[in-house]
Amino acid sequence: MTDRTKDIFQWLKDHGYPVSDLQPASNDASFRRYLRADMGDTTHIVMDAPPENEDCRPFVDIARTLFDAGLHVPKIIEENFEQGFLLLDDLGDRQYLGELNAETVERLYGDAIGALITLQTCGPENTELPPYDKALLLQEMELFREWFLIRHLGLTLDDGVNKLLGDAFEFLSDSALEQPMVCVHRDYHSRNLMLTDTHNPGILDFQDAVIGPVTYDLVSLLRDCYIAWPREQVEDWALGFHELAMQSGILNRDLHADEEQFLKWFDLMGVQRHLKAIGIFSRLNHRDGKPGYLGDIPRTLNYVEEVTGRYEELADLHELVASRVKLALEAAIV
Repeated sequence: MTDRTKDIFQWLKDHGYPVSDLQPASNDASFRRYLRADMGDTTHIVMDAPPENEDCRPFVDIARTLFDAGLHVPKIIEENFEQGFLLLDDLGDRQYLGELNAETVERLYGDAIGALITLQTCGPENTELPPYDKALLLQEMELFREWFLIRHLGLTLDDGVNKLLGDAFEFLSDSALEQPMVCVHRDYHSRNLMLTDTHNPGILDFQDAVIGPVTYDLVSLLRDCYIAWPREQVEDWALGFHELAMQSGILNRDLHADEEQFLKWFDLMGVQRHLKAIGIFSRLNHRDGKPGYLGDIPRTLNYVEEVTGRYEELADLHELVASRVKLALEAAIV
């Protein structure tokens, strides 16, 4: 038992919780960890966020705002900011990822899109969250260059390739910033959505929320790095969201009724996100010793290749990915 685990036991007992056991509840791509606390008749979740690496205050602030908006997020039961411990409601262990299939997907995504509409209409506003600005968008895409192309694949990038990447990153960030700005969860996908018996879905891992592009969370959900669906089906779901967003006032019918424009925003936002994700998966392996996400890179890179092939502005990026990058990845996997 680690010293921090002993400290968690003591903290819970000092607050009168009859904890008998602590077991890992989930893996996380950050310095946080989650433990399931057995308290006899019930269980709770402990977030262990070492204060030198993580600040759990944003989680608490956003959790309370989302809870008040009617979303199914963990209720904060106890908090200890000095040690970095939170005691939370237990939303169970049924991740969307393990529950999604051809028979369940319409219902589960229907619930998730409904919750996303609530998040965007009733969630934190731009005075409460930082902006998803150009600097952050570009910084995220640079992870693809630094950690995937250079560090993971070992590619040497000449001036022409670096310019190609820079031009693509500028184009993608400009497209993102054209969109209406809303509350963005920033990791709204099948590993952070929990299937619950009531008020589905449970929503986790929202502490990095920002004010950003309206399609960001939608593409995180529908072009998930961990599970893929046919393009036609994905676009039907995206247009269903588009109609709901106009009905709810997230989008203005006079300004945003163009379905083709919305799908373009959706596509290009996905490319930005997937470049970032590939960079993060590589960084988790090389910097943090967490290789488990490397298996998700081929699926995520396939999204980048497929979508960039449909936009003239990204033709050079498409060619780079479809030829040099995919060959280097295949060699690295072998």
